[in-house]
Amino acid sequence: MRILKRILNYSITTSIALLFAFAYMRIILGPKSNDTDWIAKFSRIIYDVAFAYASLILGCIIAVLYIVIDVLYTYKKLEDNANATRIRLLILIGLAILVTVTHYILEKGIDVI
Repeated sequence: MRILKRILNYSITTSIALLFAFAYMRIILGPKSNDTDWIAKFSRIIYDVAFAYASLILGCIIAVLYIVIDVLYTYKKLEDNANATRIRLLILIGLAILVTVTHYILEKGIDVI
């Protein structure tokens, strides 16, 4: 039963990490254009593919980092803590900020991505 609970917990945190990544990519890419010619339609298709591709990759990176940190460090430390859920959520938010800032610096600042 504990394993099932941990799997459910990690699936919920993975979905939260994906939501953070989708929100970040929406901020970075901006709104879609509303033109009706064929070039704008093609542009919207490219936008949707890039949005989904980059968001899923960033979300998976955030989720994997969170799971590794939780398994190796925080699970044992927060076993009997009443605020364990809040602390884990703060860790997830911190990781999301760290990953998105790193992505932004690599994309805009250093121009690697």
